[in-house]
Amino acid sequence: MTGQKAPTALGTEKIGKLLMQYAVPAIIAMTASSLYNMVDSIFIGHGVGTMAISGLALTFPLMNLAAAFGSLVGVGASTLVSVKLGQKDYDTAQRILGNVLVLNIILGLAVTVVTLIFLDPILYFFGGSDETVKYAREYMQIILLGNVITHLYLGLNAVLRSSGHPQKAMYATIATVIINTILDPVFIYGFGWGIRGAAIATIIAQIISLMWQFKIFSNKDELLHFHRGIFRLRRKIVLDSLAIGMSPFLMNLAACFIVIVINQGLKRYGGDLSIGAFGIVNRLVFIFVMIVMGLNQGMQPIAGYNFGAQQYARVSRVLKLTIIFATVVTTTGFLMGMLVPDLVVSIFTSDEELIALAARGLRIVVMFFPIIGFQMVASNFFQSIGMASKAIFLSLTRQMLFLLPALIILPRFFGTAGVWYSMPVSDLLASLVALVMLVSQFRKFRKAEQQKAV
Repeated sequence: MTGQKAPTALGTEKIGKLLMQYAVPAIIAMTASSLYNMVDSIFIGHGVGTMAISGLALTFPLMNLAAAFGSLVGVGASTLVSVKLGQKDYDTAQRILGNVLVLNIILGLAVTVVTLIFLDPILYFFGGSDETVKYAREYMQIILLGNVITHLYLGLNAVLRSSGHPQKAMYATIATVIINTILDPVFIYGFGWGIRGAAIATIIAQIISLMWQFKIFSNKDELLHFHRGIFRLRRKIVLDSLAIGMSPFLMNLAACFIVIVINQGLKRYGGDLSIGAFGIVNRLVFIFVMIVMGLNQGMQPIAGYNFGAQQYARVSRVLKLTIIFATVVTTTGFLMGMLVPDLVVSIFTSDEELIALAARGLRIVVMFFPIIGFQMVASNFFQSIGMASKAIFLSLTRQMLFLLPALIILPRFFGTAGVWYSMPVSDLLASLVALVMLVSQFRKFRKAEQQKAV
């Protein structure tokens, strides 16, 4: 039974081979998920219009908020599953699976109800105008109605990856992208549903993948599978999952808040079109960020398992390799943004003014991109080994400690350019903080290895 053999390989197999085995499916899955956000933007940009792109950009903070609650449960529980499998505690790992399901349903419903009630005021607060809010509302109403589906799909995929099935997790994500890409033009153009059609396509794609995940976890031959007795919420599992998941939750929450501040700044100094330009830049940069997140997801079970088994040399090795790969990825993004910004931006729109605004913004945003991969890996690493407080601190330094003050101060002197320049400035400062913390942790690992040798 391959499902039962996989976890032990995390402690014995070559680190490079393991990282490829776990990271490649996660990278493909993460790239695919960022592509289906892009697909929505491209079809909406060409099929509905320029203002619809700005309307879609208004929904980013809300989408981040939904992702924040999804990661609160999914990432925390999947890290816990890795550690428990490393400790051979299969009974607790089973209960974690059951708790993921119940928690996601509760959180998903709560977010849907609260957000739907206050949707219009929220969108105006996010920098919307009468011109753009109508598009954002149409899109978000559908997305929110399917929010429980999204939570379950993301949560179960995280557990699937951690329990030795990275490829199946990848297939689930790729399936959603392909189905979404096929349904988008049918619903937007064919049925004439506009921006609402893009949202319906997204939810239907997730429903189909969720049904497949249920089928996998209903298989009694799997190491982790649904059965009676695992669905009752356990206080310790819930609190441990939420504690570990708090880092990505706060990171997404901060991202949500930051995008609101960015949108408000762009609205004030540049108008609706500037928000649309940021929407395009965000989609493009997001691809490279998602690839690094895929690398992080590949690293997570390996680092978690070996940390649980006290094999610190292996933990250090997987971290170093992940940093190298992440730096290659973000440097590629830097080169794209510097050399061909107009070309990549024009994928989303044929509006000359919007292309010029977005191309200028992209060039600024990727200025320090080669080092941001390192900062992302460092933050995720602490989360992977269960050091929640360090992970939370690192997650928030870029967003709240550096980016927020920059967004408040720089636009007062430089207008719209100040909003754009805030992003690379905070990238640079946050990376320096991550370097200091990581060097300190490495010294502790080395000390622990030396004591083990004695």
